[in-house]
Amino acid sequence: MIHILLSIVLQTVAPESGEVHLRSIRQLTSGGQNAEAYFSSSGRQLIFQRQPGDTGCDQQFVMNVDGSNLHRVSNGRGRTTCGYFFDRDTRIFYASTQHTGAACPPRPDYSKGYVWALFDYDIYVADADGKDAHRITRNPHYDAEGTLSPDGKTIVFTSLRNGDLDIYTMDLNGGHLKRLTHTLGYDGGPFFSPDGTQIVYRAWHPPTAADSADYRGLIAQNQVRPVRMEIWVMNADGSNQRQITNLGGANFAPYFHPDGKRIVFASNYKSPRSRNFDLYLINADGTGLEQITTSAEFDAFPMFSPDGHQLVWASNRHGKVQGETNIFIADWIEKP
Repeated sequence: MIHILLSIVLQTVAPESGEVHLRSIRQLTSGGQNAEAYFSSSGRQLIFQRQPGDTGCDQQFVMNVDGSNLHRVSNGRGRTTCGYFFDRDTRIFYASTQHTGAACPPRPDYSKGYVWALFDYDIYVADADGKDAHRITRNPHYDAEGTLSPDGKTIVFTSLRNGDLDIYTMDLNGGHLKRLTHTLGYDGGPFFSPDGTQIVYRAWHPPTAADSADYRGLIAQNQVRPVRMEIWVMNADGSNQRQITNLGGANFAPYFHPDGKRIVFASNYKSPRSRNFDLYLINADGTGLEQITTSAEFDAFPMFSPDGHQLVWASNRHGKVQGETNIFIADWIEKP
């Protein structure tokens, strides 16, 4: 495994007006596309996907929470997404297309609207430095969006293996596979609650026959249109599935606060046709919606540190070029 060692200058930026829960915002990356940064269990490191420039594909990188020791941990082949630490931070798993070849899979055609491509990802596990990577799923369709249960024994992920985008669980070797969702539509982006009893996720279930036909047509092309999604919660065994938000637009990237009572997520519901996503906090029963970020740019993929003292997310704010996405971290102020 070849590591690409990179150095950056840590930048402190001021919060936008109204961002009262965020203090000492630090920009951890600079340039390219950086997203989906997730804490290690120790809270000392972040694993995330990074595309340094306009060419090439997202690869998995790890850095310390101060932005130091930034290095690649995937092998540079294909496209990767959704990395996560496990086994007391000695190992990682992530989704990759490397088994289909070294080339970057082509981006989808946006001529019929904004869509996500459902690449032939499988989930790989590796040592924390990227060595000894091997597949634990072998499904000729999309397997990605994996995260870990608090006890470190179960991976929850999204899969197209049965003709629909549903949430599944499995053990760390890919065994004991269980399907948790069965309603037609996109169920994905799952995260466990801190006590492991619940799973929060994003979902959109087509309400009409025309919507169902459009969804099925895109799925047949390995695509999905993620412009309408709401936040849902279910028990860890898949029971008691219930919708938490009813905001309209695209609500995604939910994550439980360490208190297990609140959920942070990204939404563009105030301007559903725009890329102006902000972070919001809501109680797990759907009450108490509160806006966290107010930037006119994209803010998404939030995650609290294990102790709840910090929040990390991806944002277009302060980009050197239009559309640049970087990783930011801030001290979380519970009571401003």
